[in-house]
Amino acid sequence: MSSQLTHAYAVCRGIARRAARNFYYGFLVLPSAKRNALCAVYAFMRHADDISDDPAAGYEQKRQKLNEWIDAAKAVFDGKPTDDPVLMALADAQSRFKIPAVLFEKLVYGTSLDLEIAAGADGPAVVCRTFEELRRYCYFVASVVGLVCIRIFGYSDAKAELLAEDCGLAFQLTNIIRDVKEDAGLGRIYLPEEDLVRFGVSHEQLSPQALAANPPSGDLRPVLEFEAGRALRYYESAQWLMELVEEDSRAALWVLVEIYSRLLKKIAGRDYDVFTQRVQLSVWEKLVVLSRGFLLKIA
Repeated sequence: MSSQLTHAYAVCRGIARRAARNFYYGFLVLPSAKRNALCAVYAFMRHADDISDDPAAGYEQKRQKLNEWIDAAKAVFDGKPTDDPVLMALADAQSRFKIPAVLFEKLVYGTSLDLEIAAGADGPAVVCRTFEELRRYCYFVASVVGLVCIRIFGYSDAKAELLAEDCGLAFQLTNIIRDVKEDAGLGRIYLPEEDLVRFGVSHEQLSPQALAANPPSGDLRPVLEFEAGRALRYYESAQWLMELVEEDSRAALWVLVEIYSRLLKKIAGRDYDVFTQRVQLSVWEKLVVLSRGFLLKIA
């Protein structure tokens, strides 16, 4: 590996270490080549997310920058030289692990899905009317991540792809449950409208003003519990997936699944109160999971 590429991967590892609060723990138990590749993918995704989240940029500017970012990546995949360390590392990882370029296009498309969502006068916008619509949204923002990861983990049975999609969906449902308050503050509700109606919750109850005046923990608990039940069923796919990825990657997958499933259990343990404070695992709790991951790796 050239010194320039070594530096490029080091930059990506630094980005992942600073920003990938949960994922980075799973990266640590991988062999170095796979760890480097996942850090490069994460750094690429992080830049796309930063473009989408830039409060100083308008819709058209964000859309243009996202298009430029994926176009630049595709050009480097095709052999165009670059001085960008993230794209340099990503192109090496894409080639080394034979990751289809279309998956990166889907990743960037996923980061753009929120750009057109705007809050209405009476409260946040409901992003999805049905769970099937939410599943499609989650495919682009999370399941595609799983499809990229298993290319790096290594597998031979095509069933791994469907299981990876389910695993990504489980992670994203956990994020949606945890981040209801923060997302509503940004003008978005990801809980399906059909489920809100089923449990008698209006999206006006999730407006920033309503949340500040009277956090609806009790009203929303049945909805969140219902979505958590869905997530738990999708987590079951992760157990089958571990049998299908290469042996040196199983501990990493276990760490990722364990961290996210423990987060969901912690939310349930708080009776789905995600309003009074953000629910998260402590660094110590994550280190306990990581230590068990290292034990699995050497077992």
